[in-house]
Amino acid sequence: PQDHPPQSNFVVYITLYIYLKMAPKSKPDLVTRDYTIHLAKRTHKTTFKSKTPKAIKEIKKFAEKAMGTKDVRISTDVNKFVWSQGVRNPPKRIRVRLSRKRNEDEDADEKLYTLVEHVQVASFKALETETIDA
Repeated sequence: PQDHPPQSNFVVYITLYIYLKMAPKSKPDLVTRDYTIHLAKRTHKTTFKSKTPKAIKEIKKFAEKAMGTKDVRISTDVNKFVWSQGVRNPPKRIRVRLSRKRNEDEDADEKLYTLVEHVQVASFKALETETIDA
């Protein structure tokens, strides 16, 4: 009694399954989402004089991972908000709007970039990631 296909077909099925599962998922080209970034946990155990610079780097890293683009541009509003309490004491959390946009520069390495904008909120309680319809 044969419970599974012959070995050669079985290997083909497994290979095809792995190929389909591991294939990179196509992302929608242009998308905008609101995220809350917990800066305190990302700058914990960091020297005072490098806390806020590290917070900026962590925002860039977060945006790069969330949107899948190497080119991340931070708006001046975000920069001013993070630096508002000085170098030693960046805000605990920040609400940001990440927008994946098309690069207008013709000779750019990547065709998409991410713009990070500040979203002002009264409280961070019960906020979730939201997709904004453009």
